[in-house]
Amino acid sequence: MVVEDVPEPALGPGLVRVGVRAAAINFPDLLILENKYQVSVPLPFIPGSELAGVVEEVGPDVTTFAHGDRVFGATFVGAFAEQVAVPAASLTRIPDGVDFRRGAAFGVAHSTAYHALRSVARVQVGEWVVVLGAAGGVGLASVELTQVLGARVLAAAAGPERLAVCRDRGADAVVDYRDEDLKQRIKELTDGGADGVIDPVGGPYSEAALRAMRWGGRFVCVGFASGEIPRIPLNLVLLKGITVQGLEMRGFLEHSADDARRDREELLELLGAGRVTPHVSVVYPLDDVRDALQAVADRATTGKVIIEIVPEGVVPEAVPG
Repeated sequence: MVVEDVPEPALGPGLVRVGVRAAAINFPDLLILENKYQVSVPLPFIPGSELAGVVEEVGPDVTTFAHGDRVFGATFVGAFAEQVAVPAASLTRIPDGVDFRRGAAFGVAHSTAYHALRSVARVQVGEWVVVLGAAGGVGLASVELTQVLGARVLAAAAGPERLAVCRDRGADAVVDYRDEDLKQRIKELTDGGADGVIDPVGGPYSEAALRAMRWGGRFVCVGFASGEIPRIPLNLVLLKGITVQGLEMRGFLEHSADDARRDREELLELLGAGRVTPHVSVVYPLDDVRDALQAVADRATTGKVIIEIVPEGVVPEAVPG
């Protein structure tokens, strides 16, 4: 991976050219770089899927945005750059009072977490929700949003530093699944078992969490950050009356469009009102993007890691009118 000058991204129908101010790293970015994602990207390419910035130019048929609008959004690749051309439909105006770092850190993790909690797990007030990998991007967003929905959250993570972050973000209880018996501790801390589990990790912890669920619980598979896809004995699902459901963003947006639209509107209201705030643990300049990606791969970070293309308050030298 190198940082170098490339041609300005082409602007076609339906596209918006954004001057990127900040971009966020997500776990799928690592999979794409390793060619382990569901879709391969021909080399060479610019990685990065989540960004915030300023609209520099719009395509001839775009009426929803104008030059100078502050926006955040997602793209499959291309975000780790000074400019990116993305479909207008993938962008959202940044609410007043929200900076570019938080705008870049908000969309993917909080949308994933909110869809999982609100639409898939259907979390209810007073329930216990276990969040695996709770110190990661989706994990901390889930910790925060579980509380917004009026439920109680048990944050499961590895190590005292990561658990401390979860406590700071309001977790009602924590468990170190590296050193504690996850199944037993969930049952103890939730007075008999969890009503819901949000699992972006996979690996050996999935089955332990599922075994600690109450009858009729909802288990939501979000991803496999551990690199291991678990094999769950279906007799557990049968005996406990558990619903196991997956959340893959593209499929959810296509097949649950009404829920997705409702969730998005509610999330933006929460962000604008200051009721949710993405946790940004570290910020890297673009020249250090390799170090940033390695830190995420090594799980040496918590929450979201930001690549700052242009520091907040700095105006680029040349922005097309």
